[in-house]
Amino acid sequence: MSSVVVVGGGVAGLVVARELARGGMTVTVLEASDRLGGKVSRHTVAGIELDAGAESFSTRKGTVAALAASLGLVVEGPNPSGAWLQVSNDRAFPLPETSLLGIPGTPLAADVIEVVGLRAALRAQLDALMLGFAGSKERNFGKLVRRRMGATVLERLVAPITLGIHSRHPDELDVDVVAPGLRVAMARVGSLAHAVSELRAAAPAGSAVSGISGGIVALVDALANDLHGRGAILRLSSPVVAVDGAGATLASGERMDADIVVLATSLAVAAEATITLATLVLDAPQLDGAPRGTGLLVVPGLDGIRAKALTHSSAKWPWLAARLADHQHVIRLSYDRVPLDGLREQARADAEKLLGVELAASSILGFDAVQWTQPATAQPPIDGVTLVGEGVAGTGLAAVVGQARSEAERLLEAVGG
Repeated sequence: MSSVVVVGGGVAGLVVARELARGGMTVTVLEASDRLGGKVSRHTVAGIELDAGAESFSTRKGTVAALAASLGLVVEGPNPSGAWLQVSNDRAFPLPETSLLGIPGTPLAADVIEVVGLRAALRAQLDALMLGFAGSKERNFGKLVRRRMGATVLERLVAPITLGIHSRHPDELDVDVVAPGLRVAMARVGSLAHAVSELRAAAPAGSAVSGISGGIVALVDALANDLHGRGAILRLSSPVVAVDGAGATLASGERMDADIVVLATSLAVAAEATITLATLVLDAPQLDGAPRGTGLLVVPGLDGIRAKALTHSSAKWPWLAARLADHQHVIRLSYDRVPLDGLREQARADAEKLLGVELAASSILGFDAVQWTQPATAQPPIDGVTLVGEGVAGTGLAAVVGQARSEAERLLEAVGG
């Protein structure tokens, strides 16, 4: 029976630990903080337990849904009313229906023209006149869209979505990570728009994202319970300062040797804030009709609006709406690098503008803000150590869970498990 040390008790660490424990290995998880889950966590606002981090996951490949089902959790789709896009201080439109990460499948569709204007839509339509291989070797997501459909489509349709989902501008993303198969399909069918339409047609019916009844944080609880049931050791408040192929050294000086070492976090000390999530619980009858569907994404650079996205969580998730009193609503806004001082009022003002209704300060039943950070530099490879997690898998639960399970399978095969 092989011994395993997993450094980092976020979702990636818990998933790889579970798979290895299921394979018969003796597993110890070392987590530096006093809780498990990493960026998946909970907080209580106005007496309501809510996700403080991720609240949904991509349904691509069914990776997270399969994990949740294996743990006895209930997967729930969002309200189909969909989200909106705030294109100016006083104009918002429903997101175009036939799109992939904002790339329109039909550039001259009326809902696309509403957002980008006729001139930009005509520029995007030129994509159909280009050869399919033009840009097909471009791995930079932003450069690919800009070349095929122009800067306006990139900045007004695609950037708000990638900033809201991945907290990155398209120019910072790898197209094969965020939209697998897109370049191959484009080269085959002859245009980016046709590739988008093909990938959407091939996708399973339903929303591109799902949630878990009770919140995504239920996944962490279920993974921890499963690991306890398999005899795994989960040690909190156990920071690790060094790892190698034979074990890990804790800050206390303790050495833990193991046959297999998995690093599911970064040992880099320097970190920078990347996103702030501000949550408002409101008593607001004027929101009962969900005036902006499940929320809005915001075109960057609008005067007077600092939020980059707003989620009307209680309109988006039926399980959450069922837990609230009449006229209660949960609104969550995301920001890039904002100070916490004064954020309560900033969040109220942004929500008022984005939702198009008056929200008095007295309507706020509760407020909380959570800041998430990530290492300033990625964890470099270490000989004999398996790396899992966001730094190598990319952002999003689907990517993280998929990569962690793949690495666990590889390790099990290596030892004949």
